[in-house]
Amino acid sequence: MRLALSLISSLAATSAAGDFSLTFPIDCTLDDICFIQQFVDHDPTAGVHDFTCGALSYDGHKGTDFALPSRAAQRAGVNVLAAAAGKVLGVRNDMQDILQTSPDAPDVSDRECGNGLVIAHENGFETQYCHMKRGSITVKAGQSVAANTVLGQVGLSGQTQFPHLHLSVRKDGQTVDPFDTDGAQTCPNTQTPTLWDTTLPAPAGGIVNIGISQTVPTFDAIKQGVADTGARADGSGLVGWVHLFGTRGGDIVSFTMTGPDGITFSSTDTFPRNQARAFRASGRRTPATGWTKGAYTLDISLTRADQQIDHETRHFTLD
Repeated sequence: MRLALSLISSLAATSAAGDFSLTFPIDCTLDDICFIQQFVDHDPTAGVHDFTCGALSYDGHKGTDFALPSRAAQRAGVNVLAAAAGKVLGVRNDMQDILQTSPDAPDVSDRECGNGLVIAHENGFETQYCHMKRGSITVKAGQSVAANTVLGQVGLSGQTQFPHLHLSVRKDGQTVDPFDTDGAQTCPNTQTPTLWDTTLPAPAGGIVNIGISQTVPTFDAIKQGVADTGARADGSGLVGWVHLFGTRGGDIVSFTMTGPDGITFSSTDTFPRNQARAFRASGRRTPATGWTKGAYTLDISLTRADQQIDHETRHFTLD
């Protein structure tokens, strides 16, 4: 994910909000444990574009989604932090953590935010934190909090299909994109007024994680965080897989597996359309004599319009 995150940066221009600024609202490493899945939608029509004029949003999206790579990461616990000092206006903490794609998911009409809270700040600003883990919220309505106060943990409550924190920012009741406070759409954007107190990278899509297995895993196993099972020299097969976000039609994912005997296999795959999340896998059945034991390398890259936007490598040993 590291190359994608450095492709486009939200440059720290002077904020239109004066002295008001936001700290990073989730206790994770942005290019490792979490990533930005979606931004505020700036297109007033049925179309979609984020502040970079890219496609990392959906129609009418009014916040920034800080996503975790898997439900295993969510279950391990990732803290949500107050983005600025203020006073808690309201809290909801009792909704079930369940994907809305699950057959037994409840109706969340008028409660799409799930578990969460709203904090009032100076100069008419508010921040809202959504999809938090049931029972994890540690603050109460009326309580004053400092920036970086632990508010609770990332969950799966409300209208959500993956574990993430949805952060909405408002001023005098109106949505504000913290990456582009004036809402101007000049493409390509080279500098935007931002609320962040430090420069945050704005990804153009990329790799969430990669893994090794003996067979092609299901996408659900990848999203659960249980697909990286490894392989053996005498196993049924050797497969490399990749979990991606923000892919666009025409993007190319390339696989190369190298072992003691040279290139074990290589392949490419082209994405037919834009996708918020996707996975691809490539591999071979184990030959009758087994794989040569020793050191192997899986190399995966994502290319867009002949430019590599992300790349990850995994070194492992077959015994």
